[in-house]
Amino acid sequence: MRAILLPAVMLLPLAATPLHAQADEQAVLGVVQRLFDGMRARDTAKMHATLHPDARLISAGVKDGAPTVTIQSPAAWLAGVPTARPGALLDERLRNPVVKVDGGLASVWTEYSFYLGEQLSHCGVDTFHLVRTTEGWRIIDIADTRRREGCAP
Repeated sequence: MRAILLPAVMLLPLAATPLHAQADEQAVLGVVQRLFDGMRARDTAKMHATLHPDARLISAGVKDGAPTVTIQSPAAWLAGVPTARPGALLDERLRNPVVKVDGGLASVWTEYSFYLGEQLSHCGVDTFHLVRTTEGWRIIDIADTRRREGCAP
C-alpha cells in the first residue's frame, strides 16, 4: 500500500500547478474583460480600476505607406468614453485570446472587432501586458492595430 501512496503523494504538487496557472490565466483575462465591460457601460471608474497608474496605450499603424506608432496615457481615452457617439454602444468584441503568465507578468494577445452600436467600425489585434500588484492584476500597457478591411464578423 505504501508503495502506491508514495508516488501518488509525490505527484500531487505537479497536479496543482496547472490548476494554479489556469486560475491566473482566467484572472488575467477577467481584468481585460472588465475593461471592455466598463467601456460598454461607459463606466470609466470600472475601466480605470483595471489599469496600473503608469499604464500606456500604444497604436501601431500605417499612414501614407509608412509605419506609425502612437503612445499615450489612457487619460484621454477614458475622458472620451462617456461622450463618444452618444447612445451608441461602444463594443470591443474579443476572439481567440492567448494568455501567458509567468510570475508577476502576464500577456494577452487577442483579435478584436470594434462596433459602434451595430455598425462594425474597425478590427485588428489587441495586446495587453499586465502586472500583479497587491490589488491584483492590472494592465500596464495596451497595444493595438486597426484596420477597416478584412474584419471577421
